Amino acid sequence: MKITGIELFIVPPRWLFLKIDTDEGITGWGEPIVEGRARAVRAAVEELSGYLIGKDPLAIEDHWQAMYRGGFYRGGPVLMSAIAGIDQALWDIKGKYHQAPIYQLMGGACRQKIKVYSWIGGDRPSDVGEAALRAQSEGFTAVKMNATEELQYIDSYEKIDEVLKRVAAVRGAVGPYLGIGIDFHGRVHKPMAKILAKELEVFRPMFLEEPVLPENNEALREIASATNIPIATGERMFSRWDFKRLLADGYADIIQPDVSHAGGITECKKIASMAEAYDVALALHCPLGPIALAACLQVDATCHNAVIQEQSLGIHYNQGNDLLDYMVDSSVFNYVDGCVTIPDGPGLGIEIDETHVRKMAEIGHDWKNPIWRHQDGSVAEW
Repeated sequence: MKITGIELFIVPPRWLFLKIDTDEGITGWGEPIVEGRARAVRAAVEELSGYLIGKDPLAIEDHWQAMYRGGFYRGGPVLMSAIAGIDQALWDIKGKYHQAPIYQLMGGACRQKIKVYSWIGGDRPSDVGEAALRAQSEGFTAVKMNATEELQYIDSYEKIDEVLKRVAAVRGAVGPYLGIGIDFHGRVHKPMAKILAKELEVFRPMFLEEPVLPENNEALREIASATNIPIATGERMFSRWDFKRLLADGYADIIQPDVSHAGGITECKKIASMAEAYDVALALHCPLGPIALAACLQVDATCHNAVIQEQSLGIHYNQGNDLLDYMVDSSVFNYVDGCVTIPDGPGLGIEIDETHVRKMAEIGHDWKNPIWRHQDGSVAEW
């Protein structure tokens, strides 16, 4: 079997899909995307496709190494996301070739389902109590919310109190035991993160996510010493080499690599295994589309340390289009009692509606994250 072609589709709300064709009629789907940089990733995939055309799609590890090591400059979000989408599609082909879900080709499943959480509150969090109660009524046992709007390096305690008020509204609405993930989103610098980490303890959050930007991971030492809340990070880290120091330092309790950013199924499985050796949990990042979610679930199935899975159904980014719109059978992602069953069909376990993909690719998108500014005019972290 040989790879005969690669097609790319920029589809709303903010995704990039790819399809790999073979001379035996087996096709695979992947989702390579850096949100806000779809065209840059598309160009990177197109550059890599010259190497792939004519190759055996089943030699996944060799292709991964060639795509990664074959360039003098490596790593980073664009290249690793391009590799990630290709890797997902190659695994999809391999599973379909062997008529087995991907997890069976990776040693088999150690679980049949995994807990999922629902996003609430939007970019500028509001009405979170009501949204959390609604998620709870739909069967979710965990939610995640942005903690803050923009924050300066040193900001007012009024901003701190606003965060505490929002989290209190959630806890008050849903009771003492629903999980609450609080995402700092890299908007918070170390001085304010230390204060928030301590003050939020009373609400017993499930985790604090990205309390500082990953380029400031050394600050996790001080933040972890200020709180007993589990620290989660990793969505903006792109390979096992990025995670190596984080795990060795021991200040992260949960890692969150993204299967569409961190080298795909092949690399994220390796990152997860590294984390298990450090007694660190896995919660794969995935505010993306159906292919990315399916890829995450295949990895989750094989990882003992996977604890919860992000998913984007109804997320504030998905205006006008949602992940189920692109699937032939959306029941694959039915959520029951706050969990989703691992898809057990061949490959990724889902069927993409190619007709709908092509229709929506004619519309496309030019999604960009907003540029926020502080009151003094300086650029704020979004």
